[in-house]
Amino acid sequence: MEYLYVIREALVWVVTIFWLYQIMISLCSLVKLKDKPLKVNKNHKFMAIIPAHNEETVIVNLIESLKNQTYDKNLYDIYVIADNCTDDTARVAKEAGAIVYKRFDPSKKTKGYALNWFLQQKIEENADYDAFCVFDADNIVDKNFIKNMNKKLCQGEDVVQGYRDIKNPTDNWITAGYAIFYWTMHRFYHLARYNLGLSPLLNGTGFMVRFDVVKPEGWQTKTLTEDIEFSLQRIIKGKRLGWATDAIVYDEQPTGFKQSWSQRSRWTVGHIQCIGEYTKKLAKAAKENKTMMNFDGLLYIIGSIPMFIITLLILLANFLMYAGEGMTNVEFIYNIAMYLCPTFLLPIGTALIVMALDRRPIKPMIKGLLCYPAFMGTWLIINFKSLFKRTTTWEKIEHVRDIKIAEVSEATDVVER
Repeated sequence: MEYLYVIREALVWVVTIFWLYQIMISLCSLVKLKDKPLKVNKNHKFMAIIPAHNEETVIVNLIESLKNQTYDKNLYDIYVIADNCTDDTARVAKEAGAIVYKRFDPSKKTKGYALNWFLQQKIEENADYDAFCVFDADNIVDKNFIKNMNKKLCQGEDVVQGYRDIKNPTDNWITAGYAIFYWTMHRFYHLARYNLGLSPLLNGTGFMVRFDVVKPEGWQTKTLTEDIEFSLQRIIKGKRLGWATDAIVYDEQPTGFKQSWSQRSRWTVGHIQCIGEYTKKLAKAAKENKTMMNFDGLLYIIGSIPMFIITLLILLANFLMYAGEGMTNVEFIYNIAMYLCPTFLLPIGTALIVMALDRRPIKPMIKGLLCYPAFMGTWLIINFKSLFKRTTTWEKIEHVRDIKIAEVSEATDVVER
């Protein structure tokens, strides 16, 4: 029992130090920094790339929002990769004004494969673009997105994640859970690290990459989370990613629990794949480069599933000690509450702080806030399930809303982020 106590205390210290580090980093999101100076003053040429699989019902809204950018229309082209489509995505995208590339490869369906296939062609053509932005077909884009990304290019940024907001945060408790999760991550993870000179991460959609970055190798990702994988590849090379709060893209989240479960399971498996592929490389980079950015990247990858496993081991140790009469009833309840309360109650408080800082209306999100512990709790179950059963097949998220950029603009009540 004494050995079990020592092991548990050691694991408790590991978790405590990890979260104290995260809290300290998060506080840096409260610092408002001056804009970086421009290194060049140029209007760059962009590709807006939309990988799409059977998205005929929503893709026109995205194309229209891109056509209505405040940026010079002669300096960006809209490309749609109709990826293994069996509907009219290609036709409606072309009619809406996009340049359409059709791709058919049933054995390689993920966004990473589609991006690499398309970008390799542009590299071989030596296309005269300075950068590209990637969107999901269900997105709609703020009118100043490309203008603000161009500013980041002029400031010397190579890879920049835009602000991924939510089109439908008040649909139900599931979409509210996604919204609160993203809002919290945007401020306390991405913005905090950007302010501190560490590296944010790509977040699936609404990001920009300087074309020269991918010219040597293309877009070489193989996991289910190509965004995280590409980010880790950059961090290993000692390259920071940028963050653009004012380059806003609105994303639609699934309303059904089954779809949400499938999507989050895929993300969790993708993280596990990245752990297996990049943990050793990140540790080596942290050792050789001796930078906080590399160390922070390593902590990100071991702070997901590995930290979850450590927490489960602590809980198991508590149960074993209690069963072996190594702690009283009061001690047992206290030790379990130490994990249950932060896990299920603290996120609500954190979300309220984020919404207050971002000046978001709280009243429409009250039900979502109260249900947020359930949303995060189901994610813990997904993490546990994924340790033993890993679904690696891609499943399409059905879109049930036809939301246009004007509707989002009217509903958005954010004064300042």
